[in-house]
Amino acid sequence: TVVLTPLGMRAWGDPAKADPMKARIPLGRFATVEEVSSTVLFLASDAASMIHGQMLLVDGGFTA
Repeated sequence: TVVLTPLGMRAWGDPAKADPMKARIPLGRFATVEEVSSTVLFLASDAASMIHGQMLLVDGGFTA
């Protein structure tokens, strides 16, 4: 998953490189830091206390 961190933006900032990759992601874009961090915060919260042994992919449907 490409996350739009400073490093991710530097590595994927060129549209000629990024656009073919984005075309393979059903959501059509890269993940934001907030999307990944909010998922981690949810999984670490009491609201997710019944979630165990799962692999949750935050990839915009790339691996679907």
